[in-house]
Amino acid sequence: MLQPLDTYPTYVPLQVFGEWLPEISQLVSNYLIPAVLFLVTLIVVYLAGKAFLLPVLTRVLDRQGHDPSVKSLAENLAGVLIWVLAFAVAFTVAGFGSVIAAFGVFAGAIALAVGFAAQDVLSNFVAGIFILKDNPFDVGDWIEVNDIVGRVEDIDLRVTRIRTFDNERITVPNSDLANSALTNPVAYDKLRQKFVFGIGYEDDIDSAKEVILDEASKNTEILDDPGTSIRVTELADSYVGLQTRFWIANPNRANFMRVQSDFVEAVKNRFDAEGIEMPYPYRQLTGGLTVANDEPFETALSDQSTDASADN
Repeated sequence: MLQPLDTYPTYVPLQVFGEWLPEISQLVSNYLIPAVLFLVTLIVVYLAGKAFLLPVLTRVLDRQGHDPSVKSLAENLAGVLIWVLAFAVAFTVAGFGSVIAAFGVFAGAIALAVGFAAQDVLSNFVAGIFILKDNPFDVGDWIEVNDIVGRVEDIDLRVTRIRTFDNERITVPNSDLANSALTNPVAYDKLRQKFVFGIGYEDDIDSAKEVILDEASKNTEILDDPGTSIRVTELADSYVGLQTRFWIANPNRANFMRVQSDFVEAVKNRFDAEGIEMPYPYRQLTGGLTVANDEPFETALSDQSTDASADN
């Protein structure tokens, strides 16, 4: 026969579980479920923003014809906004809005402290906005600033990355770029270059000018308009300096170096063929040697040797 229920033995683990069940249920409903909702919402909103907002922003910027630096900075800003939006939506869905409101004053104090601690970051961020507005350079430009020479690779919210011509990467804070004198040799579609050719004092200046102008006209990458100009700018110890100014189109560092090298080499070979000297500095020492008491130099040396032997 079946025994009554109250005659069965009582198991302590089941009793303990029954006592903890309300607390576990409250823990799950108050903490675990909101935490899961927070994480899921954060991930979904972030991925949705990356999948939809960034492509739309990129298409709009491309349609409006903005340069790569504008697109790079806009994409970085959009990425920050997506994170902020994802956190805001996740906190709201998880029901943490009341907690945020309760700690509003405390959060404001923290934000103020972080603001003071992050002054450099904020100044670099603002400087990046001004760089974007003033547009002193674009991604891909060759710039020179504070003894740094290289090509701009990326303009970020805080820093600008420059790749030197020795294949080194230099990370420069945006505030340094915004507050320093900066040279952009490729800002326009033409670039003028200068080179001084030295000829001998006995050579004919007009003949040397004709050679330089003729070689400039043969180089297809040197512009005819504006034309090449030559001025006598130096009367040095060993040469007459002819400063030659010439223009190249669509300038960049590699193009400039190559064109200048080809032009100088062609002029040098032509000078050699025409018998025009390109002298180099030299020094000539003159004078004599006088020995005390008008004694011959060899005799003085002999006497010194004899005295030295006697001392030994």
